[in-house]
Amino acid sequence: MGMIATIASPPVQLNQLLTAVQTDWLSLLIVCVEIASIALYFHGVRRLERKGRKWPKARTISFVSGIVLVWIATGSGLASYDDSVFTVHVIQHLLLMNFAPIFIALSAPITLLIQAGSRSVQTRTISILHTKPIRFITFPFLVWILNYATMYIYFLTPVYELSIRHPLFHDYTHLHFLVVGLLFWTTVVGVDPSGWKLGNLARLGFILSGIPFSAFLGIALMGTKKTISPAHTLTDIHSGGSVLWAFGELTNVIALVVVAAQWAKSDQREAERMDRILDRELAEGAGPDSRI
Repeated sequence: MGMIATIASPPVQLNQLLTAVQTDWLSLLIVCVEIASIALYFHGVRRLERKGRKWPKARTISFVSGIVLVWIATGSGLASYDDSVFTVHVIQHLLLMNFAPIFIALSAPITLLIQAGSRSVQTRTISILHTKPIRFITFPFLVWILNYATMYIYFLTPVYELSIRHPLFHDYTHLHFLVVGLLFWTTVVGVDPSGWKLGNLARLGFILSGIPFSAFLGIALMGTKKTISPAHTLTDIHSGGSVLWAFGELTNVIALVVVAAQWAKSDQREAERMDRILDRELAEGAGPDSRI
């Protein structure tokens, strides 16, 4: 991930993009963390099965998919161009801040930890979720501000140029994007327990209120007359802006569909619950005591 600071964005070599693997110490460390996280998730699923409970396969697939997307963003050939080709950098940004977090949020890792863990682990996890620092950082309005402020500050201030000139800061931004993305999308589509649980209408509003902001950023980059870094051509900036706009809106559409599906499912569960209550009341009313 070395720095490239030229006046023209280099062409992307397809072979390099598809086959290259990052082998620097930090990339290898990240791979170890990714493998360990998948192993721990599988361990939790097995523990739950030993308790006689089934864990949805879709959640396991979702978690693995999210971790794989993180690796594609930071450890594949994509990372070979993340500081030299702006469009590639935008794709990396979208993977870390939008797509990977959605999959991880839908995999419910905290729920798995609580259900598969020992009683002490369950108690400790639930108590941590309700501590003041966690409640503060997961406060929905703060999460919303943090998500969109991160995007604007990063792309429209000297922070972007700083990140491609300083490798350690660049690596920090990857972590920042992922954490902010997890906070945002867990609030929107996550099923894990939280100190702040938005209702279905509130979650729809959470998504819809951000659409103009994500769209405007992409459009601003598409129409800019000045490159945001001497490392990129203006054409590259415009291309990156169009990718940011199109795929940023795509994630919003995906989230809206997910929330609508979750809403319908919760309504169905509530209807089934009310049917069971009604059936029980009718059965009790038809018992011996009801005879005259």
